[in-house]
Amino acid sequence: MATFPSKVNYATGDILTATNMNDVGGAINLLQSAQFAAGKNAIINGDFGINQRAFTSNTSSGSFNFDRFFQINGGATGTLTITPQTFTAGTAPVAGYESTNFVRCVTAAGASTNTYALLEQKIEDVRTFAGQTVTASFWVKAGSGTPNISVELEQSFGSGGSASVFTSVTKTAITTSWARYSFTVPVPSISGKTIGTGSALILSIWLSAGSDLNTRSNSLGLQNNTFDIWGVQLEAASTASNFQIATGTKQGELAACQRYYYRLNSASGTKTLGTGYAYSTAALLIITPFPVTMRSIPTSLETTAMATYGYESASAGNTPTTVTLSSATNEFLGSTNIAKAASFVAGNCYALLSNATAAYLAWSAEL
Repeated sequence: MATFPSKVNYATGDILTATNMNDVGGAINLLQSAQFAAGKNAIINGDFGINQRAFTSNTSSGSFNFDRFFQINGGATGTLTITPQTFTAGTAPVAGYESTNFVRCVTAAGASTNTYALLEQKIEDVRTFAGQTVTASFWVKAGSGTPNISVELEQSFGSGGSASVFTSVTKTAITTSWARYSFTVPVPSISGKTIGTGSALILSIWLSAGSDLNTRSNSLGLQNNTFDIWGVQLEAASTASNFQIATGTKQGELAACQRYYYRLNSASGTKTLGTGYAYSTAALLIITPFPVTMRSIPTSLETTAMATYGYESASAGNTPTTVTLSSATNEFLGSTNIAKAASFVAGNCYALLSNATAAYLAWSAEL
């Protein structure tokens, strides 16, 4: 196997050498003289470099933020607000690894015993790491004090599968300075289990939990604080190794994210979002090829206000009534239904265009 130094140059996507990296227990050469192993890190977008949704703030449980990451929060009281943050040049937690973004999680726990707040990622296929020892690691700092964090792995056997199995580890106190923390977890065997559709191994970072969740959170407790997180990694190992993103390049990481979610943005001016034909005087079928094969047939299509779209031309008179997901969509291309009464010539070709920079189409095949 060829040996590669493993520091990512984000300007070029090249893998370079870096030294003097911080890790738990002191200074080590975190990214120096190690083999790059594609797929070692099962967490996609662990450096928060991809933000296809262009999210600015999330408070809703189950909503995605940076690609592949989502939040779970609830209970009678308490909130979790997640926002994207940008490192000032030279302030990233690992010297020589100038990442762009980190995620900020703000908990307001209230007093309810059933309140909880987690940052999670679902890793495709519950078979992942089954029966192995794994280590989760990431850099984190608190806004104040010395709050605790805890890590849990859930083996979710999917629709029609066995009941989920939860494995958690002892909670750990953190400080107001960036530091890397690691958690070693024995992943149970899946022998005798039934695997259904959409199974996954779920990594959860617990940030706040009432006493009703003591078993899963290791008695984490209700917490009101700010948690800044970067460099999430999950690997088959008994100790944390050099951090790397899952694929090693920005393009590879984007493609890995697009397997689950693909967003086509207008970006600027009038752009073509897809082409197709009129199958009646009131409806178009528009085709948009995906850049990568998606995990499964997308189950939803995200759109913006109808005024941001046009057909045939970007003039105001060519605004659709609806833009919806077509049942003809598959893993390789998106099919979109465009409706507007008595507006088309059946059999003619048409294009779906953007009327505004806010226009986008987004397909989801998330777990």
